[in-house]
Amino acid sequence: MARLQILELPEGANDERPPFILVIDQAPTDEAGFDAIRRDLLSDGDLVPRIGARAVLVFEETIDIPANDIPVDADGKPLFLKVHVEGEFEKFHEQVQDEIRKAQDELRNARIRNA
Repeated sequence: MARLQILELPEGANDERPPFILVIDQAPTDEAGFDAIRRDLLSDGDLVPRIGARAVLVFEETIDIPANDIPVDADGKPLFLKVHVEGEFEKFHEQVQDEIRKAQDELRNARIRNA
């Protein structure tokens, strides 16, 4: 059965999102199986612009992309995961400021009670 992998490319100055190549490996070697993949790739127009990839590469062999390997411990659990989080820094800043004000008010009230 064919596998799908993503090969991330370096970001350019005008990239709105990280560029990538879709890599399909272990593609079937028989004509009917390969025709099925070709139909899937070309149905509803070319797949590349639909998914935002720079290209689609198809191989019969297994292609290992080292960047896609996730190191695991003895139990098979991932040692680390890379997660990209886009924060709402304006909202975060407001929350921090609110917490600071709340702490200052509590400190001020504690001083008044103990005075």
